[in-house]
Amino acid sequence: MNLKDLDISKIITEDLIDLDLQAATKLEAIEELTHLLYVNKCISSEKGFIKDVLYRESEGITGLENGIAIPHGKSESVIKTSLAVGRTKQPIEWESLDGNPIEIIILFAVKNTDSTTVHIKLLQKVAILLADDEVIERFHTIETKQEIIHLLSKNND
Repeated sequence: MNLKDLDISKIITEDLIDLDLQAATKLEAIEELTHLLYVNKCISSEKGFIKDVLYRESEGITGLENGIAIPHGKSESVIKTSLAVGRTKQPIEWESLDGNPIEIIILFAVKNTDSTTVHIKLLQKVAILLADDEVIERFHTIETKQEIIHLLSKNND
């Protein structure tokens, strides 16, 4: 599968986006986004998925630069590979490459049975988008869930 074949709009819906997260901590942000995945039947266990995400967090920094973090869990709990996106009201502490707090969280939920390739391609596609300053700026100012889906679905040529 090449990057162009990966259609992000198939793994994120408006129901998996919250532009008004109440979280004040990294754990609360992960819990809120995990709950979205759970109620939308993307994962079977909030507790199991959070455990896998926190395990991955312990292995390395998922906070990028410019207030964006991309935590992810490859987990038995994942029913279908999905993305949940949140924006916090206040910046929250998160280990990040630039040492700054985070406001935008893109949580990856990847099925254990998915090949590593799908997981890597998904991260790669989002990372390419996040290398674009204009995209990052839009993430911070975006008003609607539809705009987030549109932004994430931009083609990476």
